Amino acid sequence: MDDRLRGVAEFVDVVDAGSFAAAGERLGVTRSAIAKIVDRLEQRLGVRLLQRTTRRLSLTDEGHAYYDQCRRVMAELGAAEAALDAGRREPSGRLRITAPVLFGRQCVAPVMLKLIERYPLLDVEMSFSDRVADLVEDGFDIAVRIGALPDHATLVGRRLGVQRMGICASPGWLERNGQPSGLAELGSLVGVAYGRGGQSMPWRVLGADGEVQEVRVASRLRYDDLQAIADAAAAGAGLAWLPCWLMAPYLRDGRLALVMDSNSVQGAEVHLLRSQSRHIPSKVRVAVDALVEEIPRVLARI
Repeated sequence: MDDRLRGVAEFVDVVDAGSFAAAGERLGVTRSAIAKIVDRLEQRLGVRLLQRTTRRLSLTDEGHAYYDQCRRVMAELGAAEAALDAGRREPSGRLRITAPVLFGRQCVAPVMLKLIERYPLLDVEMSFSDRVADLVEDGFDIAVRIGALPDHATLVGRRLGVQRMGICASPGWLERNGQPSGLAELGSLVGVAYGRGGQSMPWRVLGADGEVQEVRVASRLRYDDLQAIADAAAAGAGLAWLPCWLMAPYLRDGRLALVMDSNSVQGAEVHLLRSQSRHIPSKVRVAVDALVEEIPRVLARI
């Protein structure tokens, strides 16, 4: 390797990740190993690139200028490698994907399992999190997102379909409380809510005029996990607002009964995102193709 490139990628990763520890975790090495690499880079250049305190890292003026140049160099190298990789027949290397926890586990992970069985030189690393990750800063090749996408000039989106939603409850609960006859009655009943950070997500239901209305049911249970909500509803805790693909096995075996189907409940679009590039690496291309083929089938389950 040209000595001028030694430590450059690690330095960029430290700045992007915000710490030596986070960069080391991303690269699969220790914090001290990353710190030593950056130290040697600074010694070779004869300048201080990073200001280190016990709480945070910050770039010096020289560090800012060098970082900007390094990012451009790394981008050009990445484009050159992608152009070479695009011509390969066999996808290889590590593919990093981020997806929402439950959708990722139940819907995306099985697609990736088939993918590595088909391509023996391909490695897949998946991160399951409901936090919205930054593809560039967090080092992901693909993100699967549910809901509206913000405008982003450096990312390319691909629609995978619509996650249809429904409202359900256990047959026993419906016997005791009755079947809701409309939006007003729905809002007066007890449900199991999806909540994060002390806030509950409203249920988006279509009114008689087709307009979306937000309903908040009374709830003594709030979970940030859809599987836990489905299980609680099946145990008789109340109404639940759930994706149809998740409800399907509960409806088939009778643990849950449908109260409102996807014609009455607002769904959410599912997309995949990747970084914008003239040349798409083969590992990314085959993963995108697999998700585009398989995910619509999953979303059709009910």
